Amino acid sequence: MRNKWLVVGTLAIVIVLTVVVLISNSSNVDEDVAIEYDAPPNIEGQPTLGNAEAPVKVVAFGDYKCPSCKAWDETVFPELKETYIDEGIVEFVHVNTPFHGEESMLAAQASESIWSQNQEAFWTFHEEIYQNQPETQQHDEQWVTEETLLEIASSIDENIDLENLEQDLQQQAFQEEIGEDLDLVEQFEVAQTPTIMVNQYKLTNPFDYEQMVALIEQENGE
Repeated sequence: MRNKWLVVGTLAIVIVLTVVVLISNSSNVDEDVAIEYDAPPNIEGQPTLGNAEAPVKVVAFGDYKCPSCKAWDETVFPELKETYIDEGIVEFVHVNTPFHGEESMLAAQASESIWSQNQEAFWTFHEEIYQNQPETQQHDEQWVTEETLLEIASSIDENIDLENLEQDLQQQAFQEEIGEDLDLVEQFEVAQTPTIMVNQYKLTNPFDYEQMVALIEQENGE
């Protein structure tokens, strides 16, 4: 009888320990750090960089006329790319979020056109638009024009059909794609740019790289 109770007690301890381990391994993200949604954004058709089979998707909701997006692209993104995207752990995704009016929409149209033409050229174009953004104090001045975007595209040493790009801009050829972006903006309650998501988690501070890393490692099973 004593042996029977010993076995029962041992099993109970094992069950309790298993539950503790499962709880400790489950997500326990502070809402002050990130907001959890039921599922990550649908990235089908979006510009992506990195391993399509990566276990973690980092989605950046960005606006080419946004100074903070430029700052994020120049400070946070390079480290993310070197450490996680280039290593195949993260697939990076850009979602156009044209919050700053007609210029933002025009830049978004241009980026969609480049993505449809040459996906490798997209990321060079993406970076060059931010590089051409003026200083913060001149942010509200008009600088995104068809001429500027065509000039940026022509400066890229990659295969881009400038006539096709110009026609796409004049015809606003990618309204449907940008509409899908705006649906994601609404679905995930994006109120500022940049907004960064790690799988289904939306960071409350897009510049908090340590918290981003913690979520990436959590989602990667580390």
